[in-house]
This record gives sequence, C-alpha cells and structure tokens, in this order.
Amino acid sequence: MSVIERIGERERLHVNEVLDMGFRASAGYKMTKRLEEAFAEKFDSKYAIAFCNGTATLHVALEAAGVGQGDEVIVPPLTMSATTFGVLHANATPVFADVDPETFVISADSIERCITPRTKAIIVVTLFGLAPDFDRINAIAKKHGLAVIEDDAQCFLGKYKGKTVGTLGDIASFSFQSSKHMTSGEGGMLITQSEELADKIRKYSCLGYASVGTKQGKISKDDIQNPNYNRHISLGWNYRMSDVCSAVALGQVEHLEELVEYRQACGKMFLEAVGDSKLLVPQKTPADCVNAYWAFVTRIADESVSWSDFRSKYMELGGDGIYSAWKLTYQEPFFRNMTMLGRDKLLNDGVSYEDGICPVAEALQPRLLQFKTNYFDLEEAKVQADLLAKTIKYFE
Repeated sequence: MSVIERIGERERLHVNEVLDMGFRASAGYKMTKRLEEAFAEKFDSKYAIAFCNGTATLHVALEAAGVGQGDEVIVPPLTMSATTFGVLHANATPVFADVDPETFVISADSIERCITPRTKAIIVVTLFGLAPDFDRINAIAKKHGLAVIEDDAQCFLGKYKGKTVGTLGDIASFSFQSSKHMTSGEGGMLITQSEELADKIRKYSCLGYASVGTKQGKISKDDIQNPNYNRHISLGWNYRMSDVCSAVALGQVEHLEELVEYRQACGKMFLEAVGDSKLLVPQKTPADCVNAYWAFVTRIADESVSWSDFRSKYMELGGDGIYSAWKLTYQEPFFRNMTMLGRDKLLNDGVSYEDGICPVAEALQPRLLQFKTNYFDLEEAKVQADLLAKTIKYFE
C-alpha cells in the first residue's frame, strides 16, 4: 500500500473515549497512563512520563539530573534552539560542541574538548533521525561522571548498533509536535531505566506533589480531601500532558512502525535521487545505524551553486520547497543580544558564544538542504525525488 492515514480511526476512538468521560477529575490520567505504558514497551524502557511538549521534557530531564546554577551542559549548535532553551530554563550554562562534517551530528571529539570541572551533562541530539557515536560519548561521560540526555525529537525507532535510540543515555526526550514522526499536535515524553530519575521526573513535572511517582501520575481523591495532607514536597512545574493529547498519541504509538517506515521510504527515495552526484553530499548514515529520516538532508558541495539558486530551480520545476537548517543557536538574536530574561547573569564567566567556536557547524549550516519526508503517499514522494534528480542534472 502506497498511502496511509496519519491520523485515523484508532486516534478518533481514543479521543471519543476521553470525551465520553467528561473530563471528570476522577477519570483523569487514565489515557495518559495507557500511553505511558505503551510508549515504555515500544521503546524497551522501564519508565515513561508524558509531557505537554518536548521542550518541557528537556528542562525536567536536566532538573532530574541535578543540573543547576553554575553547571555547564554541552549541546550542539546545529539543531532547533529549544535544546539550548532547556539548559537556560534549568539556570545552567550551555557550552557548544561542534558537529561531525559527514554525519552532521554532535562530535565526540568536540564534546571531550568542551569538558571543564563545571560540566554536569551532555545533551545528544539525534539530528534528522541519526544517532551519533554513543559508545564514545557514553565512555567520555562515564570517565567524567556526566549525565547523558538524548534529545530524540527527530528520531523515533532509529537504531545504533542494534539498540533502539532512546535507550542509550540516562534519559531520553521525545517530542510529539506536529512535524514529528508521531504527533498529538503538541506533547512529549521522557523515558529512563532509572527508578530514581523517573520518580524525580514525575514529581518535577507535576508541581512537586508528594504522592506522585514512577507509576502514579496524579494525586488521589483521599489526598486532595485531606486537610492535613502536605501536597508539595519540592518545586515543580505543571508540565503534564492532557488526556486528549494522550489519546491521539496512543493511537500514533499503536502504528508507529508504519509511520516511521514511510518516512524512511521517502528518505531513501531522495537518497537514490542524489545517487553519485558530486553536487550534493547527503548526511552519512554509518553502517551500524538505522536512520529514522525525520528529514532528508544534504550538503551543497559545489561552492559555485548557491543555496537560494538551488531551491529556486527545484521549486520552478514543481518541487514543494526546501527547508534550511536552523541558524546556529549561538548566532540567533537572543544570544547575540543576550535577551535571556535575566538568565544571562547566571552564565559562567569565560564561556564564549562568538563566531568560530564551532567551525564545522558554521560552514555546514548555510549549505544544508532539508527535504521533508512526511509524505504519506509514496507516489507523491517519488515525484518530489524525481524533481530533485532533475534539479541536480540542471546544475551539473
């Protein structure tokens, strides 16, 4: 079958089930609990905790890992800035490690060069659906006593040396925003194998309630009605996912393999369209990795061809358009102007955010062409891949 429904009958049935419960407080969290159990099973994880979005997940992951003021967290600059926002939300200092010139993901060598006595954690982004060198990164983290947090917003069911991405760090974060492999419009999930971390994650995401934990996502009616109940044992945030969003996400988990396979099929069509072209060099997927292809990304290798000219020709021929890679986080105006709502005062002295700190990423970003893979009609994807081949031929 060359066509699938992204949102289908299963999602609608789950949503109707929530609506039929009438949002009674006593019925709340039931659908979210089902989602968490299904997601944990799908990703070979002991614990899964649902969130309102995939930025809140990163904030709480860092809080659970004990990151705070004065600490440094290593992040890649070539990704959506929300990864770094999570560090700033935790009142910590982001330190940018460069990326690999072939895979475009964070470089283990650069991570090691960025470590200082103040480093507390590493956020590893599985960019465009591809895992970095987790063996080396985890070895570095172990040597220096650092937490490894996976930002897997773009990598659902990807693989690294036979292991499911999401099971390789201490905590893994997923986003259910509308462009992701699976979606509930907005939403997110943290998974971990650690009961201690899972308990902290739950409490911090649920206003610091005393009685919530690894398996219990809301306080009981008996607790609420008890005048002597001490509800809040720590600071926390109201980051919980609603049951309506959970209903949609549960339906998505139930056919996640199909959703991912369609993205991968689209990515491979674009890869075949590039072929052995000297004009474009695609993101390299190592033999021991399975790319989830959130997007198909390639670098323009010929300096005589501009990014805008390539995109214009592709669209002139009928192409849907081409996305650019995000501007590097430390080159965004909020970093340039230090409009960080006071958190700039918490940044550690001596950390640089000037041009030149990540030369590989700086060279790559203006040359990357990002093609969407969320075609749920493979015939439509084939048309776009053929147009890419025609565009390449025009410039060659």
